Parts: sequence; structure tokens; C-alpha cells
Amino acid sequence: MNQKNTISIAFIRAGWHAEIVNQAFEGFVSTIEDQLPEAAIDIYDVPGSLEIPLQSQQLARSGNYQVIVAAGLIVDGGIYRHDFVAQSVLDGMMRVQLDCSVPILSVVLTPHHFQDTDQHREFFFEHFKLKGVEAAHACLGVLDNRKRLSRVA
Repeated sequence: MNQKNTISIAFIRAGWHAEIVNQAFEGFVSTIEDQLPEAAIDIYDVPGSLEIPLQSQQLARSGNYQVIVAAGLIVDGGIYRHDFVAQSVLDGMMRVQLDCSVPILSVVLTPHHFQDTDQHREFFFEHFKLKGVEAAHACLGVLDNRKRLSRVA
């Protein structure tokens, strides 16, 4: 629950390739803790990336979070076509943030080629950590913009 001077951030993690996706969370948290130690980060795990938009909507409508971050890895080779899944997830996240006025930052990645090999797992393990750090910097910028807008209003 958001207290008066606490920044509350929700972080949604998709369960497919959880060991890789979690690296985005690790990179995000380490950066936010350094730059914004008063922030509270709540984790929400969902089965896969398709569940991210609904979870985002529920969190945004709760009024408890200033920013929502979502991480997932969508790869070719599942039941659904990866391009359809990626487009659906991003469209849903965009609709939620526009409808609810809560920023949603995406670390939902769809690589052109992903094979479940040691080399690809290692590459994306590191890549997701970097993307988590980048999402944290984006989050700090969004929070600053919202703070500036609230002073103008």
C-alpha cells in the first residue's frame, strides 16, 4: 500500500524462461535501490507474457502504484505465433497505461532468434539484466516527469 511519501512500483514477471526474465528484475532493483532507496517494489508473477496486460490493468486500477514495470521473454516455437503474442501484449500494455494514466514500462522482449542453448541462455541472461537497468533509469525519468507535472497542476 502506498504511503504518503513512498514511491510504489509494481514489477510483473512472466514465468516462461523465468531464470532469464528474473535478471531484468535484478538489474532494475539494484539500480532503483541505489538511486531511489525509499521506493517500495512489489513483485507480481504471472504464468506468461499474455497475462501481463490484465495484471497491469488490475494494478493500475488499484491506485497503489506510480509506475508498473513488466518483463517477459516471448520466443518463437510456442503454441502461439510469437509475433502475435508480442503485439497483443504490447498493445494491451499501451491501452492500460493510456486508460488508467499509470506508466507501464516494458522489458518484454521478442528476439528474432532464440534457441534453448547454453550460448543463447547466457546472452539473454546478461541482456535482460542490462534491460532491467535501462528500465530503472526510464522509471526514474518517468517519476521525475510526473513530479514536475504535479507541481504545475
